[in-house]
Amino acid sequence: MTYAEQRERISALRYLTRYMSRDDLALFEMYQKRNTDDEDLDTLSQKRLEEMFDTYSAMKSKPKVKNPFEK
Repeated sequence: MTYAEQRERISALRYLTRYMSRDDLALFEMYQKRNTDDEDLDTLSQKRLEEMFDTYSAMKSKPKVKNPFEK
């Protein structure tokens, strides 16, 4: 994962913090601090960030309804 991808995922997850568990929120806050300090994440942190992104971004996307008033 490049630094740009890391920054994009952290900024996308910033809006989903209210859905996170306490442990995930603590990890995410640590990732945010490391991001503001311009540090790269190690491989374990990158993997965990990707898992968090997959988990919580799936909660954000909702199926699109074509036309609910059509018979």
